[in-house]
Amino acid sequence: MTTAAPYTFIANVDPAAVVPDSGILSRTLHNDDQNKIVQFTFAPGAELSAHTAPFPASITIIRGEGTLQLGSDTHEVGPGAFAQMSAKLEHAIRARTELVMLLIMNKGARQ
Repeated sequence: MTTAAPYTFIANVDPAAVVPDSGILSRTLHNDDQNKIVQFTFAPGAELSAHTAPFPASITIIRGEGTLQLGSDTHEVGPGAFAQMSAKLEHAIRARTELVMLLIMNKGARQ
């Protein structure tokens, strides 16, 4: 990862992902007044329970398979899956396999 104002550059976020033997690891890749970008890695069976955020966010699945809850809907997800969430939308994710995802929070659009 190269960080130099005014940008953050990572050639490929997947090889940089360390997947834990159990649970979830998070690594902040970028954080400023407008956006926060976090790489999450999940061991098989790990889950982030249902919660909300005060600002819009998006999720991109980089590697692995799991189940993503968005409001009252659930979606089976794999590499390339993308979701854009409005502020205060309840969401959760459970990994079936090792799973790597990016979470991009738009702090500048706080509601």
